[in-house]
Amino acid sequence: MNEADIPIDIHAGKLLEWLVSRRIVDKNWHLHIRNIRNKISNAITDMPAHDELLKLLSGAHINYFHCQRIVEILKTTEADSRNVFGRYGSQRMKDWQEILKMYEKDNLYLAEAAQILVRNISYEIPGIRKQIKHLEQLGEEADKKVQDLGRSERTVYGEYQQMCKQLGVSGTNLRQELIQKVFSELPGMFEQITKTVQQLKKPIELYAAFAGSDDCLPLLKHVATKGNTTVYEFIYGEPPLSVEEPTVTLELEKQVTGTEQIDFGDSDGGAIDFGDDGAIDFGDAPIEVEAGEIDWGAPVDDGGAQQIDLNISLEESGIVVEEDGHAGGIAKGPDAYSVLDSPKHRERFMNDLLELEAFLRMRLYQLGGSDKVQLLSFTMMDSFPDHDEKSLTIMVADVDTVHGALTGELLQHLHQIKHSPEYVDILTANIEQKLSSIEKMKETVKRLQEKSANFKQQSIELKPTQTKIIDQTRTLQGQIERDISKRYKNRVVNLYGTNL
Repeated sequence: MNEADIPIDIHAGKLLEWLVSRRIVDKNWHLHIRNIRNKISNAITDMPAHDELLKLLSGAHINYFHCQRIVEILKTTEADSRNVFGRYGSQRMKDWQEILKMYEKDNLYLAEAAQILVRNISYEIPGIRKQIKHLEQLGEEADKKVQDLGRSERTVYGEYQQMCKQLGVSGTNLRQELIQKVFSELPGMFEQITKTVQQLKKPIELYAAFAGSDDCLPLLKHVATKGNTTVYEFIYGEPPLSVEEPTVTLELEKQVTGTEQIDFGDSDGGAIDFGDDGAIDFGDAPIEVEAGEIDWGAPVDDGGAQQIDLNISLEESGIVVEEDGHAGGIAKGPDAYSVLDSPKHRERFMNDLLELEAFLRMRLYQLGGSDKVQLLSFTMMDSFPDHDEKSLTIMVADVDTVHGALTGELLQHLHQIKHSPEYVDILTANIEQKLSSIEKMKETVKRLQEKSANFKQQSIELKPTQTKIIDQTRTLQGQIERDISKRYKNRVVNLYGTNL
């Protein structure tokens, strides 16, 4: 096989080492390249106007092969300075020709070209590729976050709509709508619950028979028989003449106020002022009382000691004693609330309801047991055979209906608003927080979209630079291969491992 047909394969990453090992370049070549770079920097400052020159000088790192092309262009631009001996009088030409000679001494140009090639394939091109990939990845991550935020935004908005639906409000003015519902719907809810409670008379009687006492479940029994009366009527057994329910003060608009202070008057120190002079005035003249001289209004008999006659009938005295009880009373304060509306009695009502439910479920479990074992605590129920599993199931369902209505989310919210004016602020803040979260998500989405567009734009702008460096590296690779080939009788030279 002819030696000229054997190719020379050189790993591009080890090209410089290969050149040094073959003694083509000196191992200390880098010590002499600095003078050449300084010379090129000075020569660049004085160049003729030429399109190709501008392209060469604005490109990558200028090497020996660029200098050769610059000299070829200067032969055209500096042709007027050429003398009869073929020498150029132009200083530009002289500078660049000197640069070529400095490059060619000890093959410095080949060492530098190999270094540029290694740097490009090992650092420059992979670095740009990595940067482009990173920018594209950042853009994709930003787009993914936009999609995730879009789903979260729809989810939160759905939760907001669901909350408004549960509260029965449109969301236009949450505070005003909720306060209006307290007065327009809460009484009707209690009335509806009262109608359902009336269906529990039979279960209550059953539990009373089991307990052997009519005093069990007092609140539940009261509502089932008399309805949702005032607390006054439940306590005293008689309806009041009038009801003065505590005033509910709810501001339609949230008021921001400072620390509230109780003003007892104009005097300092919080003293109670009952008169202009600060003294308690009981009449036009002061009452003077001396020890042992209390005047009871009876005539004075100087003849002897006074006798008090206690044998006076009530009819003669004119005193009218009303019959015992609270007939004709006025329901005020907490007693004026209805039983289901009063926080305290509502809790007691719930306890009665849960107690009845527990009893019914235990009795249902007893009757539905496979072995029909009679529990000791239910043996006395045998004397009340007018109920079975079906009727007990209906009773339990009725109890569950009352319980579900009384613990309904809307009713609890309205009840809390009525008895705790600050609650409406908490509730509206929780709902409006959803809208605030949605607005923040929208702002975040906008920023992410801008970032994504910016990342993609940077990636697009880097791709031409990447293409340009790859083309220049391929050109330099071919130039090096041809130069080495000439040194080895034009054998084929392959620089592999460039990954271009």
